[in-house]
Amino acid sequence: MRGQLSCFALILCASLCFAVASRSFSAPTSFAHAQAPAALTWLQQGGSSQNPSSGSKTPEQTRTEQYTLSHERQAKAVAYSRAGYTLYFVSYFLGGLFLFLILRLGWAAKFRDIAENVSDKKWIQALVFVPLLFLTLDVLDLPVHAYWHSLSLHYEQSIQGWGSWFWDWTRGECLGTAFGIVLVLILFAVMRRSPRRWWLYFWFPAVLILLGLIVITPLVIDPLFNKFEPLSKEHPDLVAAIEKLTKHAGVPIPPDRMFLMAASRKTNEINAYVTGLGASKRVVIWDTTIQKTSNDECLFIVGHELGHYVLGHVRQGFLTGAAGLLFALYFLFRGLHWALDRWTRDWKLYGQEDWASLAVLLLLLQVLLFVSSPVINGYSRTQEHAADVYGLEVIHGLVPDSAEVAAHAFQVLGELDLADPNPSPFITFWLYSHPPLADRLVFAHTYDPWSKGESPKYVK
Repeated sequence: MRGQLSCFALILCASLCFAVASRSFSAPTSFAHAQAPAALTWLQQGGSSQNPSSGSKTPEQTRTEQYTLSHERQAKAVAYSRAGYTLYFVSYFLGGLFLFLILRLGWAAKFRDIAENVSDKKWIQALVFVPLLFLTLDVLDLPVHAYWHSLSLHYEQSIQGWGSWFWDWTRGECLGTAFGIVLVLILFAVMRRSPRRWWLYFWFPAVLILLGLIVITPLVIDPLFNKFEPLSKEHPDLVAAIEKLTKHAGVPIPPDRMFLMAASRKTNEINAYVTGLGASKRVVIWDTTIQKTSNDECLFIVGHELGHYVLGHVRQGFLTGAAGLLFALYFLFRGLHWALDRWTRDWKLYGQEDWASLAVLLLLLQVLLFVSSPVINGYSRTQEHAADVYGLEVIHGLVPDSAEVAAHAFQVLGELDLADPNPSPFITFWLYSHPPLADRLVFAHTYDPWSKGESPKYVK
């Protein structure tokens, strides 16, 4: 939900995309509910027009060496994917346009005047200005989000009713605005104290806040939008199988770090992810994944998530994001002064410490996030490929015909989620945070170091 992202954007410029973008390719992600900033998901999300059973084609019946769809489903997958790609670019363009108009028409300055007329105290002014700006932006963006949800319903990707969807949007709005107020208060306090070094000094509390968000999101924020319970409560057999898997990998994950999410209340998709840091670190499996894949396929999915866990992708994402954030803040500092030198009078601003300059920062951030998307998604694709390798290695010898199991899991995923069978190189480069599903399926069949007498990369 890109409207909610704006309020976190001042501290999550780069790392936000590593985290949320790591959920799937960009178009659906732009319209999904904000989840854990360091969630690393398994799948390439898309729509689902039906719920084909994973039992309809088993590895014993047919080898799954290529990603194939029926003519009808392929047409739907292409149509749904193209709609997602289009909405991605449209949403960024409209987001930038709305911010420009808010500045050009003097709305940002008007919101500032309202806030300053309410009180001379800065914290009260922030309580007035930030909600006015964020709510205006998100209401303007709402039709795009609503249209995406209507597409999800049309293709039966989502089964969430409009009332529930709008309630989630409202909760996200309230949560995002609350975080936004805190961040903006800190940012502008640092600006007033150090007009020329605020980009550096703000980076330190921003990184600490980012770290705190990664830790608390699985414990506090995620449960506001979905129901979680210990995986062992309903699936002790799966927990036992996962424990065997993790023991084989030499990195045991205790059962109290394995959770089941009741995704079937809102979606037909299948998914799993690892999130959190320290005491909040956990593996989450959607109930739809267990319902729609075989036990062996589910183990491969868990093996992929175990790869994220073992290879430290959450930690790496945080460190990389923190470094990217420093660059982003410096870009915002330079860009803000460049914009103020040219349009201060037109936008009725009186300097960088003007509350209304927040709209300028968000506009610059909109541009930065867009142009940096290929880099961020390329980084994510590298991590996802590594997790695929780990998943293939960790189930080898534990699951019969493990390569076919993994390939068939990708086939089921594509059928359920209408994954694009042939995305263009440009779309893959710009939007995909995972390798294209067809490539992942082929790789599952071709990766075989054991038959070549070579050593596996991760699981020795």
